[in-house]
Amino acid sequence: MNPKLALAGAGEVSGAIDPLQSWWMPFTHNRRFKAQPRLIESAAGAYYTLAGNQRVFDCLSGMWCTPLGHAHPGIVRAVSDQVQRLDYSPGFQLGHQPAFELAARIAALAGRPADRVFFVNSGSEAVDTALKIAIGYHRVRGEATRTRVIGRERGYHGVGLGGLSVGGIGVNRKMFAPMMMPGVDHLPHTYSPQHMRFSRGQPLWGAHLAEDLERLVALHDASTIAAVIVEPVQGSTGVIVPPRGYLERLREICSKHGILLIFDEVITGFGRLGKPFAAQYFGVQPDLTTFAKAVTNGVVPMGGVVARGEIYDAFMNGPEHVIEFFHGYTYSGHPLAVAAAHASLDAMIDQRLIERAAELAGVLEDAVHTLRDEPHVADIRNLGLAAAVELEPLAGQPGARGQRVFARGLDEGILLRVSGDIIALAPPFISTEDEVRAMIESLRRTLRAIAAD
Repeated sequence: MNPKLALAGAGEVSGAIDPLQSWWMPFTHNRRFKAQPRLIESAAGAYYTLAGNQRVFDCLSGMWCTPLGHAHPGIVRAVSDQVQRLDYSPGFQLGHQPAFELAARIAALAGRPADRVFFVNSGSEAVDTALKIAIGYHRVRGEATRTRVIGRERGYHGVGLGGLSVGGIGVNRKMFAPMMMPGVDHLPHTYSPQHMRFSRGQPLWGAHLAEDLERLVALHDASTIAAVIVEPVQGSTGVIVPPRGYLERLREICSKHGILLIFDEVITGFGRLGKPFAAQYFGVQPDLTTFAKAVTNGVVPMGGVVARGEIYDAFMNGPEHVIEFFHGYTYSGHPLAVAAAHASLDAMIDQRLIERAAELAGVLEDAVHTLRDEPHVADIRNLGLAAAVELEPLAGQPGARGQRVFARGLDEGILLRVSGDIIALAPPFISTEDEVRAMIESLRRTLRAIAAD
């Protein structure tokens, strides 16, 4: 027992604390994990090293957040230098120059240098911030009746109360129903296995589903709706790719009725589709964009909201001595996060890693679709450097087959991310073509082994 683990008043150091039991782990089967823990000891490049010196390939870039690989030397150096120079800086009524420069870089990378960036610390905070901005925007413009937000079924927008309210994953919502935001409605999701199983890229069927927004406008009246929020590609629910023309139609309907369109790009932002943002990939410009994860390569938590300049300007019309937007966090624009983000953007640009992601997208597509005839594979879909393999669930045990694949995958040298019975794949941008193909072959062996058990 490490003597530093002993708590004051806890008695003898020996046996005072079982640290494995102390951490209530997030989104984890705590009892199952603690019965047979699998611990990570280190990471470098595209690989983790588990306890026992077992090396596994990082199939989902951490949790969509480490596309540049682990222990990137430029980021390590930047954060180390920063902590010695300025470890913390308050963001209220004071600022530090690199944070302003980072905001300008992100807006320019998104292709709209006149936009403004509000920094937060996670994707969940980014979503709740975007919802506040949207509702506040209409209020300062004299349209205070616009308080309703439209989300989408199967959408994931983090675990803040705002994000849960607009999100559409039932198991995330049901325990917290009494706390949900009022006045939220949901569009239908766009996944139809009957029409789009084994699609490569965007499905041809489904653009008409955007028309359901017109139904919600007629039901609630446009004067009550502040915003629509969607993930351009729905990630956490299993890489659901939007049908061709769907996002374009959402944009048209929102513009027609004066509704703000929010893209949640926490997963797709910073290169996952081979463009800086999904908005550029699809050619559809939202009014607000959330980001997090890859902006710092996962090294220091950070997120943010990119807002059209006109939205920011609308808040700036009051008296100068009054704070325009009563919102923010102690760690907004944290110096270490800012340093990590600058270094991450430098690496993406200097090493042309976003272009690299675009090049690897075709390799992943060709490789992953070779799994079509493997045991229990119900669907495969992909876009950019992301894909999903959906498995047939065990009878009466949804999610059980996915958990078996996860555990067996570790034995095969791959760290997978499963959502129920869906396996998500999003390898680091630094991966080689051989590593991407080897990942799929390891998954093939895993599926066959599970089928044989």
